[in-house]
Amino acid sequence: MTGKSNTLSITKTLAFAAGGILMYALIRNIVRERNRQDLGGKVILITGASRGLGLIMARQLALRGAKLVICSRDSTTLSRATLELKTLGIDVLGLSVDITDRSQVRDMVRTIISRYGTIDILINNAGIIQVGPLDTMETEDFENAMKTNFWGALYCIQEVLPYLKTQREGQIVNITSIGGKIAVPHLLPYTASKFALTGLSEGLHAELKKYGIAVTTVVPNLMRTGSARQITVKGKHKAEYAWFKLAASSPLTAQDAERAAAEIIKGIEYKKNEIILTPSAKLATLLQGLVPGIMSTAFGLLNTLLPSTPSAQIGRIPRKGYESESAVTRGLLARSGNRAALQNNQV
Repeated sequence: MTGKSNTLSITKTLAFAAGGILMYALIRNIVRERNRQDLGGKVILITGASRGLGLIMARQLALRGAKLVICSRDSTTLSRATLELKTLGIDVLGLSVDITDRSQVRDMVRTIISRYGTIDILINNAGIIQVGPLDTMETEDFENAMKTNFWGALYCIQEVLPYLKTQREGQIVNITSIGGKIAVPHLLPYTASKFALTGLSEGLHAELKKYGIAVTTVVPNLMRTGSARQITVKGKHKAEYAWFKLAASSPLTAQDAERAAAEIIKGIEYKKNEIILTPSAKLATLLQGLVPGIMSTAFGLLNTLLPSTPSAQIGRIPRKGYESESAVTRGLLARSGNRAALQNNQV
């Protein structure tokens, strides 16, 4: 009898536990859906949205009925992107702005407020990437990465924040990178700036919650946007460009950009505090937190496979990705990246 009694007791305990878990999940989903925001009619500012991920997000937000403001310092691609979005029948404003210039950012925000009376969501998406070994990087390379990837984002936040505080609601979305969680060799200016932006974003989440302002930190991995053409390459230019472009083109190492954008927008709707986009990025982030030595060893091994530092001074000369094409980067292995470049205004 004692054995049967113990079995019955364990069964009841497990049943109660399962019921409790189900009830928690149900309540959590109800609260989650109740807090979900409708993006229709929201005034959303996306930096760096004339091409790549920014443009893809703009397209998807347009289908949700958002009022879009897109900015870029490249007026040619900005004009094309603005015209494309207008064909979707939405209210879109394209502004030529260099976000590394705070006065231009201030004027941009004033223009938006003058036109719409509000800003509901800021998406800090603009960014630059320099690829090459440390020996080819100058202090200026780190400064340029920080200007766009960190200071540009901070300027936008500082100019938008007073309006969000007055409204007692709103959202700031910072597109960081797995390179802002784990240092990646041959991307040191980029990864240093993204570490800074990640720290800023996480700190803002804690500080701005009391004002009703949500802050979302997005941690993408590589994705197939075609953006490799726009990177700056140093060192053995063609070799450095080849490894990066192939990695950013392969389905094995780079996420589908449309799927990534959809996941980001879903996270914005639910005001998530952090969105890590791929299982591999989630695993790498977990390992970095639990056993950082493993990740250091792994990236040390990766570094031995990357191009070596050239002995000639020419390695310090920066070139754009599209200036470093070769038979490899024009070939079959880069086909999906080349197709994405055409689709996302990179050419």
